Amino acid sequence: MAKKGIRDRAAPLAHGLAWFYALLLVFPLYFIIVSAFKDNLAIFNSPLSPPSSLSVSHFVDAFQRVELGRALWNSTFITVSAELLTLALAIPASYALARSRGRIAAWCERFFALGFLIPSFAALVPTVLLAIHLQLFQTRAFLIIFLPAGALPLSVILLTQFMRAIPSDLEESAVMDGAGRIRILLRIYLPLTMPGIITIAILNFLSFWNEYLFALILGGPDPAVRTVQVALPNLVSQTNTEYGVLLAGALITMIPVYLVYILLQRRMESALLEGAVKS
Repeated sequence: MAKKGIRDRAAPLAHGLAWFYALLLVFPLYFIIVSAFKDNLAIFNSPLSPPSSLSVSHFVDAFQRVELGRALWNSTFITVSAELLTLALAIPASYALARSRGRIAAWCERFFALGFLIPSFAALVPTVLLAIHLQLFQTRAFLIIFLPAGALPLSVILLTQFMRAIPSDLEESAVMDGAGRIRILLRIYLPLTMPGIITIAILNFLSFWNEYLFALILGGPDPAVRTVQVALPNLVSQTNTEYGVLLAGALITMIPVYLVYILLQRRMESALLEGAVKS
């Protein structure tokens, strides 16, 4: 009874802290949205007040000044391609590690874990030299190849843990029915580990879409190759930056992230519910 009383008294405080934290997260988003429709004078004089008009001129200017439409296409193409390549490599590798036994499998898993110990800056110079040697420097193709290399350690380690949670009896029953390894992976492991795969997909999408340093150096400033994260800083001027246009461009680059997160989150929730019903 005493524990229940303490829990009841702590519940309002926990709810209040949760709402306070939610407001802290929503506040910057609100500021970006309202400022995208204001000029510099209105942003500095009344930063939190709603805009006086909903003109889309700032969004049009952002698209025209830095060719934001082409940059959005480049980011989408690179992110989706790198995402598919990461999953195509991580899923079979995770399945092999999850169902393998012995020292070789343990060492392979430790080898993937070593990827967490390599700082991104330490890999910058060797990566640039490799891109030049392959004649792929400042191309989209090299970014598509490079980004999965940085995402594979986390993807493989997490997916391996998800696949290890699947009972081996299911695989043994499928083998007795004549199913091969590929069929077992596609028909048993993929559906049951879908929440983990979607979690990995969300994390990788955020990482690939928001990548700036390697996208700037390996992709370059060429409008035909640069991503939105590289194009957006070009809206900043040393003399007269129009912050309304800058924030309008930032808001445009945020929309795909929120859409993908909402869609994949719903898919993950449905996969979790389906797994709960089946179990």
